Parts: sequence; C-alpha cells; structure tokens
Amino acid sequence: MKQALFVLIFFLAGIVNSLSGQEENFYYENAVYDENIKTVLMYREGFELSNPVREIGEETPLVFMFDDLSGEVKDYYYTIIHCDADWNESFILQNDYLEGFTENPLDDYARSFNTTFDYINYRLLLPNENIDFKLSGNYVLVVYDGAGKENIILSKRFYVVEPLVNVEGTVRRATLDAFKGENQEIDFTIYHDNLNIRYPSEEIKVVIMQNNRWDTAIRNLKPLFIRDRMLVYDYNRENVFVAGNEFRYFDNRTNKVTGENVLSTEFHRPYFHKTLMKDEVRSNRPYFPYREMNGKFAIESQDREVEDFDIECDYTFVHFTLPLESILLGGTINVFGELSNWNANKSNEMTWNFNTSAYELTLLLKQGYYNYMYVYVPQGSKVADHKNIEGSFWETENDYQIFVYYKETSSRFDRLIGYRQFNSVTNRQ
Repeated sequence: MKQALFVLIFFLAGIVNSLSGQEENFYYENAVYDENIKTVLMYREGFELSNPVREIGEETPLVFMFDDLSGEVKDYYYTIIHCDADWNESFILQNDYLEGFTENPLDDYARSFNTTFDYINYRLLLPNENIDFKLSGNYVLVVYDGAGKENIILSKRFYVVEPLVNVEGTVRRATLDAFKGENQEIDFTIYHDNLNIRYPSEEIKVVIMQNNRWDTAIRNLKPLFIRDRMLVYDYNRENVFVAGNEFRYFDNRTNKVTGENVLSTEFHRPYFHKTLMKDEVRSNRPYFPYREMNGKFAIESQDREVEDFDIECDYTFVHFTLPLESILLGGTINVFGELSNWNANKSNEMTWNFNTSAYELTLLLKQGYYNYMYVYVPQGSKVADHKNIEGSFWETENDYQIFVYYKETSSRFDRLIGYRQFNSVTNRQ
C-alpha cells in the first residue's frame, strides 16, 4: 500500500506544468506536457549523442523517439513549425517550407518487452516519404493526441542548415583578468566566400550555446570587424561563458548490480529503485578532470538478454540527494541536463528535507548512462546558475554550438546558413 501511494504521489508531482506551460508559447520549446511521456530524444541516425542538426538534402535523417508510459497506443499526430533565430514562429505558410503533408500520423511504435513498466515506444524519421524541408532554419516538431491539435503532448526543437558559410574558431581562458580563471571565451570568424552579404550587422544573426543550453545562450552579437568576405567576432567580454565544472554522472545500465555512483539498487514490488551516492557541493573544491558527455544521456543496458534498447530497457526510480548546511532561500535547486530537457522546472525541482538537512528528488528514468548537474534558479529568473553549487574552472571541457542566421532586408524568415560545434579542449588556444 505504501509503495502504491508513493508511485501515485510521484506521478502527480511529476506533471510538467501542463497548463501554465501551454500558456507560455509552449509550441516553440523543448517541453513535455503529459506526465506519461518520457525519454524524448532526437539525433542524427547512427549517432545517438549527436545534436539534432541536419543539412538540406543530405541522406542521413534525424531520429525522433519517445516513450508513453500510459501503456496504451494513442492516436498521435505531428506537425512541424518554422521559427526565427529567437524561436518565434516565422511569418510564412507551412506549405512554403514543408514538402508533402503538414500533418501526419505517428504510426511507427512498439510495445515494451520484459519490463516492469509497460510503455509504448514511438519513433519517427525526418524527413520521410510524407514530409521534407524546403527551407533552412529553426524548426519545432509538435506532437499532439488526436487530429485537432488541441491536446499537445510535447514539442522538440531541431535545425536544418544550408551550409553557405564556414565558421572557424577557438575556445580560450577568458582574456580579461577580472574573470579570475572561471570563464571561457569563444572567438570565431565567419567566412562567406560564396555569399554576398550587403549589410552584415543587420542581416546576420549569431547564436552561441554552451552544451545546447538556451537559457545561457549569447544572441545577436554584431561582428567586431568586417573584412573582405570575413566577419570577425573577437570580443573580450561579450562572448564569455561561465565555464562551470564537469558534469556529474551515474551508471543506470543494469538492475542486477550497483553501477558507478549508485549507492543501492532495490526492488520494491513492482518497480526498481536506485539511490545515488550523496552528492557534495563542489564550488569549494579544486578542479578535477574526467570524461563525461557534457550533460547528455545514452539509453542502453548491460544485461545480456537485452537486444533492443528502445523497448527492452526498463524504467527505474532514481533518488538524488544533495546535503547542505541550510535551505537556500529565494530560489530553487534543480537537477539539470538533457535528462531535464535542459529546462529547470517543477518536474526536476528538489525539495528540502528538514530531517536529513538535504535537498532530495526522485526521477523516473530509463536504463542508461546519465550526466547531470545541480543548478540554482533565483525566483523569477529563467537562467539556471550552476556556478554556486558546481564551481567554475576555465579548464572544464565544454561543447559550444555556433549558429549563423541570414535574413535579407526583404525576406520574411531567418535562414540557417552556418553551424559549427567547438570543444573547449580540442579547439583550445
């Protein structure tokens, strides 16, 4: 009875702001609006840890998938929306940017097999025989229950690029001494040999993201120098990010033994529970390098009998604990990363346990290898601060994504004409 009550409370607490989110331009975010929807992924086919970025006309499609833990096959449909560089809907018709049908059923699905949680795994390839892309730019995939588009269950961002420019750059320790070795600076140059840009400061938009995070993205940088077929962005302050620390991680690939950074694995009928090692604040500790996945997760199993990770990996209740001397006022502590859709909201907000003097959270996660961090979100802010809990060191390994958009003065939409990812270690200067 206690176990059943726990499961009920967990699911009620896990609802992702389904009403408030839909009032806040939900179409254009990475978001889930149904508590039964888990493990939303999108990547280049064959590269599970890749970003959802595709060039126009290339052969490799994007793979999109999610699980529905209701256990029932639903009448799901999807549509795709073109957005500008700031993720507002573009002022163009769907037929202008989509080839084929603008609304399609999501009919490729499979039931879970030999798992404690029953779920339906839905899968989609983009483009496909029903839909393709005419234009480059930012896109949002919207999935809804039924053909009326009223009951939206999730939205997922992705990118289509027409590679008209080349981006070269480096990552370095922030130039200004005022940053005290805690930040990283991204200097880059856009080469546009094959594109005549008449008004670069007005027609070119640049977005820089750290580890795919939109909340800390640097947007609308103007070129510092405009040279022949070159736009130089070599700032000392405007292109600086808090470097942060390496992501924490845990191994959730099997329920038979205790994985790395897992304290215990227990079976409370009918579900598995994993309690992670108690974490500690790292802002007062020296930097220690190790390999991780820059906040991502990989669905897989180490159990020999599992062959198809998509439908044979089970779900587990994972318990996080962060002891602190006292409760933090004026904001929330959240578990953050790709496992939270890179959002800090009620679904991943920790609660303070007065008896143990610790922040605690339980998440329902599919078997796999996970990265995460703890962030502090001040009340009223949309930016997740990872420095105060995790610390910040310029040596930290990060990925930086640079997106280059082009909109002529007479155009109605932003074209995505360049994309490049830089690593703070391999592209360090």
